[in-house]
Amino acid sequence: MIGTADPASRALLRALVSAAARGATTAKPGGEVGEARIGAVLAIDTEPPAIGGVQFRYADPGDPALVEALAGVHAAAYVAVSTDLGRDLATGARTRRERSLRVAQTVITAAAAAGVRHLVVVTSAQTFGAHADNPVPLEDDAALRASSDEGQVGDLMDVEQLIAVARDVHPGLTITAVRPAALVGDGVDTVLTRHFEAPRLLTLRGAEPAWQFCHVDDLGSAVAVVVAQGIAGAVSVGAEGHLTQRDLERLTGMRRVELSMAAAMGTADRLHRVGVLPAPASDLAFVAFPWAVSARTLLGRGWVPVHDNETCVGVLLDAIRGSHAVAARRLDRKDAALGAASAAVALVGTAAIMRRRRRKGSTA
Repeated sequence: MIGTADPASRALLRALVSAAARGATTAKPGGEVGEARIGAVLAIDTEPPAIGGVQFRYADPGDPALVEALAGVHAAAYVAVSTDLGRDLATGARTRRERSLRVAQTVITAAAAAGVRHLVVVTSAQTFGAHADNPVPLEDDAALRASSDEGQVGDLMDVEQLIAVARDVHPGLTITAVRPAALVGDGVDTVLTRHFEAPRLLTLRGAEPAWQFCHVDDLGSAVAVVVAQGIAGAVSVGAEGHLTQRDLERLTGMRRVELSMAAAMGTADRLHRVGVLPAPASDLAFVAFPWAVSARTLLGRGWVPVHDNETCVGVLLDAIRGSHAVAARRLDRKDAALGAASAAVALVGTAAIMRRRRRKGSTA
């Protein structure tokens, strides 16, 4: 396991340790049960993880010296998707993008140079893009149609491009892209989890989202299956099925604020340009249009998610309890962005109120 500091990486480590302990006996293609085993589990980072059952080697995942730490490793996994929005906001978009690409490139190059046979890279189902014409669910081999802009999804689109190039450049290295739905779990902090820290759920008129989640523990068990069985190509991961917007409002107890696509996109674009919104306006698509996945390949290989979508919503709500955010900016008295975030509330709220008044024909 390359990198161990984030919640998703720690979940992967726990799952790999568990799989190694029980022999990782799994179902193989065709339904027969065979022996597909995970051996010793190795953690590579600058600090050892507080997880038992792992060996540790010191290396910075972004340093070319990583190749030395990967000596003798048969299969490796790396989590490219970020689950620490607070750190990313403090880092800044340009530095974040440069770090993301540097580490991904280093991991791929070092794995190939060290003779690693199989590399698993966790990106996100967001790379499929959220579009009104997306089928529900998306299959594992669906085209990647997300915007390659300056946002975090754009970071992952660049990582996916690196993977595609590396498959040609390093034919001896099998690379598997694992694309989870919206991640939840203890310590997970993303633009999507902060969507639920707002006073109300933003919805766009005429849009029909399909909400799907993935618990980090289920992501971990999925990666363990990929490693144990040597699954190549690309696989998606998520709780089975999806939730509608109405389901989500029922489960969260939150009321909606509804805007037109034009009003929401225009406001979001202005707020992003002045630094209030941490994500580009294009990210609004992920709370408006479907990007749910089938996880068909993994389900066919014997993987079974433990957490359903309703349970994941409960986990998410527990994790964010006591936190409040607007436009993905946490509201804290010490936060210099408080005034700007309040302006975001005023802009979005005013737009919604004016729309209601126009519909009622009021001039008050």
